[in-house]
Amino acid sequence: MESKYSGFLTPKKHASSVSARKIKDCAADWHNLILKWETYNNDSFNAANKIASLKISTNVPDKVVIDKTLPNNENVIRGKELEKLCSELICILENMEKIQVKMEKMTTSLKGICELEAYQFSGEVSKPIHFHTWQTTLFYETSLKMLEMYKAEVLLKRTIVEDIAHTLDEDLQMIYLSCWLYQPYIDNNIKVLLESMLLETGHRSI
Repeated sequence: MESKYSGFLTPKKHASSVSARKIKDCAADWHNLILKWETYNNDSFNAANKIASLKISTNVPDKVVIDKTLPNNENVIRGKELEKLCSELICILENMEKIQVKMEKMTTSLKGICELEAYQFSGEVSKPIHFHTWQTTLFYETSLKMLEMYKAEVLLKRTIVEDIAHTLDEDLQMIYLSCWLYQPYIDNNIKVLLESMLLETGHRSI
C-alpha cells in the first residue's frame, strides 16, 4: 500500500518540475519577443513615415503605369519608391504577426499546464507553487493579458498598412503615424506584467 502510494506521487513531482521549466522558458520567450517586436516597430515606423511624406509632398498615385518606351520621369521614380516602401512595410508587419502567433502559442502552452495541474491536483485545496508566490493560473492570466494587447495592435497595424499609401489626407496620415509609433493597444502596464513574470521565475533578481 505504501509502495503504491509512493509510486503515485513520483510522476506528480516530475510533471511539476517539467511545468516549472516550461513556465520559466515562456517568461524568457516573452521578454525576447517583446524586444524583437519593439525593433520591428521602430523599423516599420521609419518606412511608414517615408510613405506618408512621399504621398503628402508629391501626390504620388497609388499605381503608376510604367511605359518603358518613355524616359523615366520623377512621378514614375517616386511611384516605384512608394511601391518599394509599401513592400518593406508589409514584410515587417508580417514578421510582427509571426511574433504575435508565437505569443499565442506560449499562452496556449500555459493554459495547457493549468489544465494538467487542475487534473493532477483535483480536490486539493492548493495547486503547486513552482517559484515564489505565483500559481500557474497567474502566469496564464498574465500571458493572456499581454497577448490580447498584441493581437489588437496587429489588427490596427494591418488596417493602417491597407490605407496609408492611399490617403492624401495629411491629418489622417499623422494619426496613422502616431498610432503606429505609440501603439495605443499596448498598455504601459505591459512593463509591469513582464517584469513581474521575470521576477517570479528568477530571470530578475529580487
